[in-house]
Amino acid sequence: MRLNRMLLSTTLVVVALVIQVSVLARLQLPGAVPDLLLLVVLGLALVYGHTAGALIGFGAGLLADLAPPADHAAGRYALVLCVIGYLAGLARPENGRLKSATVPMLVVVGAAIGSTLLYAGVGALVGDTAARHVGLVSLLFTATIYDLLLAPFTVPLIMALARRTENDPLAESQSGGDVSSGWLSSGTGLRIGNQRGGLRMKAARTRAARAGRIKGVKRL
Repeated sequence: MRLNRMLLSTTLVVVALVIQVSVLARLQLPGAVPDLLLLVVLGLALVYGHTAGALIGFGAGLLADLAPPADHAAGRYALVLCVIGYLAGLARPENGRLKSATVPMLVVVGAAIGSTLLYAGVGALVGDTAARHVGLVSLLFTATIYDLLLAPFTVPLIMALARRTENDPLAESQSGGDVSSGWLSSGTGLRIGNQRGGLRMKAARTRAARAGRIKGVKRL
């Protein structure tokens, strides 16, 4: 990933993780916890694509796995967000612009349900049965509702910030200069060559004219 993507992604993930742990996790809401980290991964994946979405998701999930008070095996949430980030990036349009909010909202719903199921499934494989005690249906319902309520205030902002890094004027001018430098240099070389040839021809004509004038003077 480019440097501006890495800086923005790291900053957003760290801020979201701090808010997730220090604020949202302490609200004592029934069922699931609003997953701000998931929404950050979705917003970035919808702009950057599936490859960047998978990498950002893995890094964000790994930080969440290691951040206290983590009560699950390290790498579990990293796997979940890596898969979700990859799948969300597949919904990115070719031009990177979404014409309506329908696609992001559908992505949020699918990600809320998919991440909950995948997290519970991985937990079942490693012997974690917490989802059974809480109730999987309740977790799915509350996770979807909480993420949908939080998404309009976060996902558009994250996508707008990501687009600004993609349309960085400095980066565009540098890339444009790199692409066109070869054409400019070749065109400049042709112009310089033509100018030199023209100057040589003019100099030859001038010398011939002077020689003609001198010979004429001598003949007189």
